[in-house]
Amino acid sequence: MVKVFLLIVVGLAGDPEHGKTFHAWGTKLAEASVRLGVPAERLVYLVDARGEDDTQATGLATRDEITKAFDRFAKDAGPDDIVFVTLIGHGSADGRSAKFNLPGPDLSAADFSALLKKLPAKQLVFVNTASSSGPFVDELSGAGRMIVTATRSGAEQYATLFGGFFVDALTSEAADLDKNKRISVLEAFNFAKGEVARAYEQRGLLATEHALLDDNGDKQGSQTPLVADKTGKVSADGRVASIVALGAVGADNLPVDPKLRALYERRNDLARRVDTLRLLKESMPPEQYKVELESLVTAIAVITQEIRAAETK
Repeated sequence: MVKVFLLIVVGLAGDPEHGKTFHAWGTKLAEASVRLGVPAERLVYLVDARGEDDTQATGLATRDEITKAFDRFAKDAGPDDIVFVTLIGHGSADGRSAKFNLPGPDLSAADFSALLKKLPAKQLVFVNTASSSGPFVDELSGAGRMIVTATRSGAEQYATLFGGFFVDALTSEAADLDKNKRISVLEAFNFAKGEVARAYEQRGLLATEHALLDDNGDKQGSQTPLVADKTGKVSADGRVASIVALGAVGADNLPVDPKLRALYERRNDLARRVDTLRLLKESMPPEQYKVELESLVTAIAVITQEIRAAETK
């Protein structure tokens, strides 16, 4: 039986607003890990600093702890198993190397390349949702590796939305296009990419992030895997990612009552839009940001009152 090992790393956020959002993404993925086929003994969830809501975290996101996690997976994972690594936070690039930002020494793409070489597993999924993550494709690309980055280059330096939508894809049925109750890496990538584009379009903003997927080892990530270009040539990336998936999706903790459930789903959607808005703050006129935030917060408050009233009944 194929076993899945999952490492989630929430690195430095830069400010409290981003930090809250990044921790929420990491926690959501960690909470869904058992349902995705990853029991507690095969999950490592590291955060930059523990908060009161980080009940799922197993340690701090330092260079040493990340190295220990890879050493542990190298010992426990077999050749036929899957190792899934997800980085959430901020990244940086200077034209020579790209790094994922951590408390203390950062880890570069070359550092992660050395860590991946320790793993015996033939199927490695490495998802870097940070800014300036594009250069990780060139450094980590290889046989049996699915590399996903939130940006296409190191020059895309703004906070990214991709990570939140990628986690949404893995933890709900929304991305399950073939309805097989499993989300492939390709399905998650395409869903997140589409939601990112929609978020920028809705606000009339120029997108500052363009995700890449590489799964054929040619060091050339694709923005449109398995899609034909204008000449009719189909992208070489996406075939492996279309097969590899985690466990079943669809279970949740929402109420059974249809009306109450709809209210919870609406509130969750509004909360997601608040997270997205906060990450787009630097790209928006201040007044537009203020108006949209006040509107969303007010709507959440109204729905929360409706939920309380319905639950009281």
